[in-house]
Amino acid sequence: MRKGIAALTALAALAVASSASAAGWTTSLATPPLNAVASSPVAGWGYPDPSGAPAPGTCTSGPFNANRSESWLAVEPGTENAVGSSKFFFDKYSTFYNFYLGAYTIQNGSVTSNQGIPGYDCVTTGSNGQLNEAMPPSWTNNTDPNVAFDSQGRAYEATLPFNAYWTNLHPNGAIGAVYSDDLGQTWKQSKGSDSFGYLEYLNNESSFSFGAFEDKQWIAANPYPNTGYTDANGVFHSTTDHVYAMWSVFNGDAVKLHESVSRDRGLTYSAPIQISVPSQTGPATTFVYPSVAPDGTLWVALASSQPPTSYPTAKIYVTESKDDGQTFAPWTLVATARGVPGSEDFPNGNFRDGILENFAASQTYPDHAYLTYEDWNASTGTMDVKFAYTTNGLNGWKDGGYVNDTSTVNDATDQFQPSVAAGPNGAVAVAFYDRRQACGRGASIAQTGLANACIDVSLQAYKDNGSTVSKVGSNARITQYQWDPSEPVQKVGGIGQIACSGIDDPCSEVFIGDYFGLAISQSNIYALFASTHYPSSVTADGGGRVYYQQQVLATVPRSGVGTGY
Repeated sequence: MRKGIAALTALAALAVASSASAAGWTTSLATPPLNAVASSPVAGWGYPDPSGAPAPGTCTSGPFNANRSESWLAVEPGTENAVGSSKFFFDKYSTFYNFYLGAYTIQNGSVTSNQGIPGYDCVTTGSNGQLNEAMPPSWTNNTDPNVAFDSQGRAYEATLPFNAYWTNLHPNGAIGAVYSDDLGQTWKQSKGSDSFGYLEYLNNESSFSFGAFEDKQWIAANPYPNTGYTDANGVFHSTTDHVYAMWSVFNGDAVKLHESVSRDRGLTYSAPIQISVPSQTGPATTFVYPSVAPDGTLWVALASSQPPTSYPTAKIYVTESKDDGQTFAPWTLVATARGVPGSEDFPNGNFRDGILENFAASQTYPDHAYLTYEDWNASTGTMDVKFAYTTNGLNGWKDGGYVNDTSTVNDATDQFQPSVAAGPNGAVAVAFYDRRQACGRGASIAQTGLANACIDVSLQAYKDNGSTVSKVGSNARITQYQWDPSEPVQKVGGIGQIACSGIDDPCSEVFIGDYFGLAISQSNIYALFASTHYPSSVTADGGGRVYYQQQVLATVPRSGVGTGY
């Protein structure tokens, strides 16, 4: 099946012309970025839901051969190996928000395999591989990809298994964790402090009883040897290979952040503690991003809003812990992010806006960190991307201005969903979805000729020289082909195939993912993002291939970005 996709991809490449220096971008990278389709069909198990309502007892085998919305990416330190993760939509049921988490094994910059992450679907939760219809330990979904590496090449991911909340499959969810020692080819489940084995399991959780529920979990690991802290008694405690999982707990208008720490390389996790402080950050905090600095300091960023009126405007706060996530400094206000007002949906594709911000600590300099975030332009009714950084700890934050080129700030096009990554030797990069170029033509484009509709990915490189952080060149296009978020328009078995967050057909709100992956190695910048340009192996009703969201790996050699980068 991989050969079939490769052949279809080659045919698609002949159909649409491409240029790294297409209209709207002034920077051409010295070495053109390489794009490769990362996703390919894999077999699995799930709950078919042609009525939109998964039901116990209906577990069946089926392919993960549909949409691959939303992704994350982490590079193994000191190598060109990486692990990616994304949503894997099940069979033909994308419009009913039906998916599990899966992984991509990347070796020396090339994707070598795809696989689902076991332990949450209706088969791998059971004993002896038998069908397990209980919900839980089986779950109808598993979501929110995130990956981090330790110093020994172990990859970690925090998980959010849940049951379809629109059908009241009680309880609705939990927070778990998994780890892999073979670049994501196989995974083992971690043991949380909860009696059910999860990091946090809310037994009475139910969307119909308005109980508390978890969401937006993230993970970070400390890959830096010989790092730690000295306690009040003068005793040094190593934090190398410690792992930090964080997530939000929603309970009405109150949203708290919890943290759980593994100090045995992901085998077990501590009981969760609350790290948000409502008196400092307000009562509603989410979109948490932990990141570890080269001295072992744990940094954390969050988005805070005052519900229900202020969202999607949110204040971004940052804190740090010098003692292994046990205590944290007062939260520091860094910036204000502004999402799409009103419906929260972008026009021309009708897709949901994603996470407002992204955050990373430097891999090179302690006390250096970087933030990128969305900024709604009320005068044009479109989105821009901004940047902030510090070279002097929590109280040294500076405004880095717009990430997207000045020519796009007031041109009525959207630049949105930014990701920021830090790499070796002071390398920093921000990548974002970009609609500066009007839709072209091709079999995968439904919105032909429409302005501010189709999507590319742009990259802005930065260099941290130890005292300041500066742009390297201007925005560069790293997609070989633009893609249309209104695809796929085809049906399979009479069911619409677009990824939908509204759990309905026809889809009321398209889901392209809330974020995408970005990472920097010694030699390359890697991005893992969605694209509907490439035809799948699935035949649509009436013939032709379905243009699902695929995950595409872009490789940008650092040597071609700019002098000294």
